[in-house]
Amino acid sequence: MLDSTLLIRQLGRRDYEPVWREMQRFTDLRDEQSSDELWLVEHPPVFTLGLNGKPEHILAAGEIPVITIDRGGQVTYHGPGQQVVYLLIDLRRNKLGIRALVEKIEQALIRLLADYQISAHGRRDAPGVYVGERKIAALGLRVRRHCTYHGLALNVDMALEPFTHINPCGYPGMVVTQLADLVDQTHRPTLAHIAPTLCRYLAEALGYKGTTQP
Repeated sequence: MLDSTLLIRQLGRRDYEPVWREMQRFTDLRDEQSSDELWLVEHPPVFTLGLNGKPEHILAAGEIPVITIDRGGQVTYHGPGQQVVYLLIDLRRNKLGIRALVEKIEQALIRLLADYQISAHGRRDAPGVYVGERKIAALGLRVRRHCTYHGLALNVDMALEPFTHINPCGYPGMVVTQLADLVDQTHRPTLAHIAPTLCRYLAEALGYKGTTQP
């Protein structure tokens, strides 16, 4: 295991672009002694289009802003009720390749969903986590200076209708789902409830000895 802990930062609800720019600055300024961090955030409605994203996958943005960003992948939607976790990880120090990191993130999400008796899986051809054919979590990362930023977005309890305005992750007809629609409605999950467990599972999957908060 790594002789280190993973620092958890709770950002609350924040606009997308300022947080993205903060991730870039953090990555550019960090050094070999910098802690790896998870940033937990919830965004107001926004579509984000990845580096190689095709605008034609945005079918009807309407009043929701579209931001072209520097992660991999196509278009996705972020909105209230979705748990976004940004992973600021030093791959070289952790002896991790990007494919292994993606798989470990997927494993942590699958483990979390299993706590709710939900059987989920990853797909090598389309990173993310799926329940049957329905996507419940998206993944998108950027590597710079051997370090990652961006991360995952887990649909917890949100309005899913904006996903119909895009081809999610570039796949026409892909259906998305969320945790709240797959559990007993008397125990609807909240971001505050799932966040600690998700962080712990991510830390364990990545080999950290624990988590800490500033």
